[in-house]
Amino acid sequence: MQDRFLFYTEQIQKHKTALSLIKKRLFASSMIRLAVFTSAAIGVYVLFGNTQMVLGIVLVTFVLFLFLVSRHTDLQYQRNKLQALIQLNETEIEVLNRNFHQLPEGNEFKDSGHFYSQDIDLFGRGSFYQYCNRTALQQGSETLAEILTGNTLDNILQKQEALQELSQIPEWRQNFSAIATLVRTETKYATIIKWIQNYRPFIPDIMKILPTIFSVLSLIVWVLYFLDTVSGWFLFGWFVLGLGITGRFLSSINKLSANTSKIQGTFQQYQKLITELEQMEFTSELLSEKKGSIIEKTDKASKILKKFSRLLNALDQRNNVIIGVVVNAFMLRDLQLSYAIEEWFRLHGSKVKGWFQTIAFFDAYNSLGNFVFNHPSYSFPSLSEEEIILESEKAGHPLLDPDKGVLNDFKIGKEQFFIVTGANMAGKSTFLRTVSLQIVMANMGLPVYASKVRYSPIKLITSMRTTDSLTDEESYFFSELKRLKFIVDEIRKDRYFIVLDEILKGTNSSDKAKGSRKFVEKLVRSRSTGIIATHDLSLCDAAKEFDQIHNYYFDAEIIDNELHFDYRLKAGICQNMNASFLLKKMEIVE
Repeated sequence: MQDRFLFYTEQIQKHKTALSLIKKRLFASSMIRLAVFTSAAIGVYVLFGNTQMVLGIVLVTFVLFLFLVSRHTDLQYQRNKLQALIQLNETEIEVLNRNFHQLPEGNEFKDSGHFYSQDIDLFGRGSFYQYCNRTALQQGSETLAEILTGNTLDNILQKQEALQELSQIPEWRQNFSAIATLVRTETKYATIIKWIQNYRPFIPDIMKILPTIFSVLSLIVWVLYFLDTVSGWFLFGWFVLGLGITGRFLSSINKLSANTSKIQGTFQQYQKLITELEQMEFTSELLSEKKGSIIEKTDKASKILKKFSRLLNALDQRNNVIIGVVVNAFMLRDLQLSYAIEEWFRLHGSKVKGWFQTIAFFDAYNSLGNFVFNHPSYSFPSLSEEEIILESEKAGHPLLDPDKGVLNDFKIGKEQFFIVTGANMAGKSTFLRTVSLQIVMANMGLPVYASKVRYSPIKLITSMRTTDSLTDEESYFFSELKRLKFIVDEIRKDRYFIVLDEILKGTNSSDKAKGSRKFVEKLVRSRSTGIIATHDLSLCDAAKEFDQIHNYYFDAEIIDNELHFDYRLKAGICQNMNASFLLKKMEIVE
């Protein structure tokens, strides 16, 4: 792990050195702009009264100032990107030190009706999502959540290959993520796509050539004016004519400009992200396939998006008085840009959704690739078609401190059912979540916290944290019954690994024992595979009747009037419970 700390520390130092240089260049750029503005002001003051010379100075200064502003903006972008890279590496060092509770929790993705997400700390504070998520885009976060909750078994080997490749290019991943963090979205991506798909053009076809013709004629008028061939009144009349032509469409152009200004930053940054993807040569099948979805036959997607970004940026400049009035009057600039934007919609609007989805995929997969990079000791499961569902050696939970966690070996075969007993706090629930998370991670293509893993892909379904619902006026017991009914219905449709924690808690002990026994027997007869943790030792008797059922336990010992746990999974039935001891120890009862 120390080499990971070293990598992130070196990256921080490298980017800080580059940032210092960029800040010096930004200061110099500001001074140059100030000097140009001051020189122009002096020139206008000295030559005031000579209309032609003053206009010439203003025009030259305007063009030069545009160039300097563009250059300064590029430097600002480089500064912001370097700051983002520094922040990314500082975050990784924090996470390696097990400090990650400041990261997004993903509470918006919680779903009590999902197959397992509510039970295994997938979302929320201290969750696996919070631990592994490094997405920078909202759509990327949603894509990552979909991957975590997908419960699919397809292309696991291809996923493993893709994540291994991404883990080996950390600087590219960070560069992609830094660019993505600079995306400023005023409008949600779904709204952008819907707006483009439903857009109705308003610019007539004649505007394809009229602005060009009008601009040429305007140039001629200006030349004639400087040659004293036409008067200033003629120039003013031509100015009014240009404004009049544009004014016909002013309301629709204002609406288009208002909408495009909200998506301008998104497309500028997405264009940069597409460029990063185009320039990277992937070898894994999945990543190559995803990259292929943005490759256009006629032109690069990055070039197409860059053209669109320039059009949006140009239209946004209409708020500048000189551009919005003078340039627009002599070049019909608003009409020319509006026509070009509408033409872009017609040619490429249908592709935007696919481009956005590809970017979101890489944003999400970069998080997973980063997880692989940060855990070099984790093992990619070896897929098997044998009778073993999951066999792990030295398995642990990734959210527990590796310096304190206790590792366990276990092997669960097809159609086997483990009944796990144990004292309170002995490790039953942690073990259930360890097994559950290994299955989820394996299906995603991630390596798991174990020295060696064999795995036969299977979907996961759990019932561990049933709660009552005041909103739906449901009792705890009824909520639990609904969850068990959900499990029964699902296992009729597909193969699942079932994980249950103390079922039928909402009824009395005698009724619970009978009901639990019948439910476990039903699962076994359905040829299901899974684990159930319970305090009900009578349930362990089912192993005498069914060969598929095996008893395991986590033990607790009282040594020198103190409770000790070894957190080791052992074959057999637990004999030591600790509720009475804890009640006395905490002076709750005598």
